[in-house]
Amino acid sequence: MSHTFPGFFDLQVNGFAGVDFNAPDLHPDQVDTAISHLRLTGVTRFLPTLITAPLDAFARNARLLSRTRDAAIAGVHMEGPYLSPEDGARGAHPRAHLMAASVGDFERRQEAAGGRIVLVTLAPEVPGAMPLIEYLVTRGVRVALGHTAASPDQLEAAIAAGATLATHLGNGCAQMLPRHPNGIWTLLAADRVTASFIVDGHHLPAATVKAMIRAKTGARSILVTDATAAAGCPPGTYWIGSVRGELDATGRVSLPGTPYLAGSALTMPEAISNTVRFTDLAVSDAAALASAVPARVIGMPASGRVLADWDDEKRRLTVVRVDDSPC
Repeated sequence: MSHTFPGFFDLQVNGFAGVDFNAPDLHPDQVDTAISHLRLTGVTRFLPTLITAPLDAFARNARLLSRTRDAAIAGVHMEGPYLSPEDGARGAHPRAHLMAASVGDFERRQEAAGGRIVLVTLAPEVPGAMPLIEYLVTRGVRVALGHTAASPDQLEAAIAAGATLATHLGNGCAQMLPRHPNGIWTLLAADRVTASFIVDGHHLPAATVKAMIRAKTGARSILVTDATAAAGCPPGTYWIGSVRGELDATGRVSLPGTPYLAGSALTMPEAISNTVRFTDLAVSDAAALASAVPARVIGMPASGRVLADWDDEKRRLTVVRVDDSPC
């Protein structure tokens, strides 16, 4: 069955098709290559995501990405360095470069990005986080809570200060949590928070995806890929900046020798297909979590249209054509 959707809008892309947006030698031609391959998967707008790094390394790549003329880049997602240093919560972010939050540090990073940082993921328990959240909200920058070991009270304070998103909910947290209360329940219950999910079958079990999307509802659920350079590539070694990840034959990207994931090799059609399989949502409703909902939450329009075929037997979505007609 054929479907037409607004272009997919991915709020978290670390890299794609062998290209790492965090690489110290990233070149404009590589960015163009990644955009071309993303477009083939129906992603017509996205936020290249720069993870925890020293200011000079962040600034170099933020400057390069922000100057890319292709309208597919809707802005920059700054994930870190204001994150929890605890294993599990920290995920693949290098501990050595994590730091307290400060308006001054953010302003220097925003200046390097030409004002194009539109989303910041931070941990609200980090020193300086609350004043920074309040500052970002006044500047129109969306604040997401993630890679955090915060208490429910700290999360609720961050939401009251203006945080409106949860980055890849259910991941970027401790391996073991109290049954209740814990931060996942707090963010699931927060009606002012829209949560993103990585639905690759590795980050979250199927039943967890189903329960979480039911709790948040379709209006407050977003699909992201958290794709790395491994996306669209064969098994092997791939990098996110200075962090080495291993893509195995099952599609799982992990930090070698640890139980921790390191981004994903997911594409958006796969995320939508998995969401339909895991939740029994209609294809059009699952696709909205990858297009209309992220566009609304980030305050930008979707772009272009995607013609895709849904195979009901295999429960798989395949992109047939992407065009630039208005949504």
